[in-house]
Amino acid sequence: MEKKPLRQQIRSVLRWTGWVLLVQFLLINISTAFYADKLTRFYTNLPEGYSNSSGNIFTKSWKLFTGPRYPRSSNLEAPVFAIDTVRLQTKQGLAINAWYAPADTTAKGTVILFHGIGGSKMTLIDEVNEFRYLGYNIMMVDFRGHGNSEGNRTTIGYREAEEVRLAYDFVRQKGEQHIFIYGSSMGAVSVARAVYLYEMKPSGLILEMPFYSLQTYLKARATQIGFPAQPFAFFTSFWIGLEKGFNGYKHKTTRYAAAIKCPVLLTWGTLDHYVNEKEIRTIYEAIPGPHKRLVVYEGASHESLLRKDPEKWRTSTESFLQSLGQ
Repeated sequence: MEKKPLRQQIRSVLRWTGWVLLVQFLLINISTAFYADKLTRFYTNLPEGYSNSSGNIFTKSWKLFTGPRYPRSSNLEAPVFAIDTVRLQTKQGLAINAWYAPADTTAKGTVILFHGIGGSKMTLIDEVNEFRYLGYNIMMVDFRGHGNSEGNRTTIGYREAEEVRLAYDFVRQKGEQHIFIYGSSMGAVSVARAVYLYEMKPSGLILEMPFYSLQTYLKARATQIGFPAQPFAFFTSFWIGLEKGFNGYKHKTTRYAAAIKCPVLLTWGTLDHYVNEKEIRTIYEAIPGPHKRLVVYEGASHESLLRKDPEKWRTSTESFLQSLGQ
């Protein structure tokens, strides 16, 4: 059998290599498109005992390829103190559920609280109780797709900024002059974006563990599920943005932080698996002006910093509020 010329052999190898790379590119895009949809959708009808890691090897492989399914959060109970249920409405017509409760004494102001992805109003009940103890009215908000609010989708802090503005406007219309906004994780990103987008002027912000960008958040998630951080994060950011109608690569907390013009208390834990030290310090540096504080919790992960270190949380939060004359 006559041997093919070297040049023809090289062309054949390059051709097959090109086909292999093309197939891999298509598979990566198909998989990350599935993931983008699943990561931003919450399910109310998952079978009892459903687990993203359960099943035989074929089921597990399919779940790994198409992405996990996450249950929709709920508020299984209400606070022990009296609350008024508030109904806000987004431009898309989604009903946003919130609870408002006045302070037991003359209020120092109002604190509006926003939870993280997959959470709900009641996940922040400990923080709520602390602010009430300090003498503040409180407002607890369920983001779209969470708790008692309508929808089953999230944009991981992008469109949720609308809920922040709606709650802020509600409190302001009550005549409140001292409005403070607290956000945890995705909630903190949503708060920063709302201030950037709507030029809101709260009296102060408390931002706990905001992620640096959508891409860095997805890198961290990839590491946890055993995927290589890249190209997973790059392609999934693209597909989330495409499916939700925004540029996923521009969804950055540093970009939003640069527009903040009020005092900020920024907090973070040294064992946070979603936000590293370089990222949190970059966010801190992006906040203009001298009226900002960064409080680091040693040994804390991406969790309730109040429950991790109650004394430090109370001291730093009260000190921050007192520095504002509250």
